[in-house]
Amino acid sequence: MSATVKIKQTRSLIGASPNQRRTLAALGLGRIRQERTLPDNASVRGMIENVKHMVEVSAS
Repeated sequence: MSATVKIKQTRSLIGASPNQRRTLAALGLGRIRQERTLPDNASVRGMIENVKHMVEVSAS
């Protein structure tokens, strides 16, 4: 069984840079309180780092 992370968007896209908007879209997020479960790998962790102030991360 591979490791996964649960990502929840906690802040609005209003005022976010275009790069941060694209990153959230790539993570599958677009609305506040929306959640996704994704594999825990380097590329996902890098995207989370780019928008860490807008998301909440927990291990699942």
